[in-house]
Amino acid sequence: MSSKTETLKSGWGIQVVVPGPEHTFTLDEEALTALLLREDIKDRAVVIISVAGAFRKGKSFLLDFFLRYLQHKYVLGESGGEWIGVEDEPLEGFKWRGGSERETTGLLLWSQPFKATLANGEKVVIFLMDTQGTFDSQSTVRDNATVFALSTLISSVQIYNLSQNIEEDDLQHLQLFTDYGQLAQESSSGRPFQRLQFLVRDWSFPYDHPYGALGGQQLLKKRLQIHEGQHPELQNLREYVTRIFDEIACFLMPHPGLKVATNPDFNGKLADISPEFKDSLKQLLPMLLAPENLVPKLIEGQKVKAKDLLLYFKTYMKVFNGTELPEPRTILAATSEANNLSAVAEAREVYETLMEEICGGTRPYVQPRQLEEEHHRVMNKAIHAFDSKKKMGGKELADGYKAELEKELEELFEQLRSHNEAKNIYRMIGTPVVFATVAVLAYMLVVLGNMFGVQTVVAAGQAAVVGALVMIAVWIYSRTTGQMRDVGAQLDEIADSIRSYILNQAFDSMRSRATAAAVGYGADKKRT
Repeated sequence: MSSKTETLKSGWGIQVVVPGPEHTFTLDEEALTALLLREDIKDRAVVIISVAGAFRKGKSFLLDFFLRYLQHKYVLGESGGEWIGVEDEPLEGFKWRGGSERETTGLLLWSQPFKATLANGEKVVIFLMDTQGTFDSQSTVRDNATVFALSTLISSVQIYNLSQNIEEDDLQHLQLFTDYGQLAQESSSGRPFQRLQFLVRDWSFPYDHPYGALGGQQLLKKRLQIHEGQHPELQNLREYVTRIFDEIACFLMPHPGLKVATNPDFNGKLADISPEFKDSLKQLLPMLLAPENLVPKLIEGQKVKAKDLLLYFKTYMKVFNGTELPEPRTILAATSEANNLSAVAEAREVYETLMEEICGGTRPYVQPRQLEEEHHRVMNKAIHAFDSKKKMGGKELADGYKAELEKELEELFEQLRSHNEAKNIYRMIGTPVVFATVAVLAYMLVVLGNMFGVQTVVAAGQAAVVGALVMIAVWIYSRTTGQMRDVGAQLDEIADSIRSYILNQAFDSMRSRATAAAVGYGADKKRT
């Protein structure tokens, strides 16, 4: 048990969405990038479990039991009910405390992702998200809506943490998502969200509906029921909520006990928690976290990888950081943008991976014509990868991103072409060899000019020698310092032109002699 505690103690809640001045929020992109782009998880589908709801209702406290279960199941590889811990062990994980003031601000992700394997063999990674409590004295309505909206859009399982009952205003907070969900269903297939888990804490009426999932479903059915005489707005809300989530469930939990609620020194020890609450935890957590119950994040029916999640965070933060709460249509546009950017990133990765095998840093020099052919072949594969991924926003939006992708791949190819040319050993030494040859020939011209007393030839030869030596010096300076790159490239072109001219002249001369020899041979043949 001590090793487990030590492991959890080494983690912390990373505040990825940070409250700023004037009720704004900023994204800690550096911290989020370091977490999501880890080599061991970036290509895994993500399971994101978020807890949202009113402040001071035990969200962080609950998530620390989630950590215990995940550590026990997916890190230590153990099973059974021992995950809950021993009676005198303090609770570690996300920061929490008793009292009436809020503790969590912004959105936090636990620093230690949990790697799991689904029943079908697919490897996923589990993230836990803690959220700023809503409806405290420091938050505006927009703050509350922003936190709730971001956590719901990002998560695959949104746990809606409520106190004592499901009230009408609790359902009203889902209104933004019903409007968004309607738009999403009009422009794409499937439902935009996966699981909404109502969690009613401190349930005081077990004689009406028993604790646990069964009583929760009874209560939820009653609260979402549509009946005659109900206001049309309330009917629409209930209808749309059930249409935009793949699954809606409810769980009723008892009060954790007076020591938890009233003791200022309570540190999470199981000995101070009521047996009914502990029994409920043993039922609830496997329902959400056991391998067979994990819910990977889906957008447009496709699983979101950890590296894709970074794009969605960035895009959503753009639309939620204005002075007003964004319209559902704006949220849909942001989702479509991130969805297309994800397809672009995947296609670019296909191109980079395949071209790395062909002309990467450790690969030998490739002939230019062959490299061009490989570029077109690999680019077609990358475009196919983009086309085959389901995208939101319609054909016009996808075509725009496709055009940007093609442009980006062409630019990337130019970089690869230059890198490939740098491997050409002949090109590396060819330019100074050409100019050195010119200098030697020019010097010989000077010697001959002096021998026959032709000063014009001597002057021309001396100028050619000096010019060739200067060009060699400039070329070496350009290649060794990285300065004057354009001049260095021009010198390469001049050397190529001189080499091509000499080779062409030599080839023409050889061809002329061969033709003359053939003609002479034919004439001799006739005479004989």
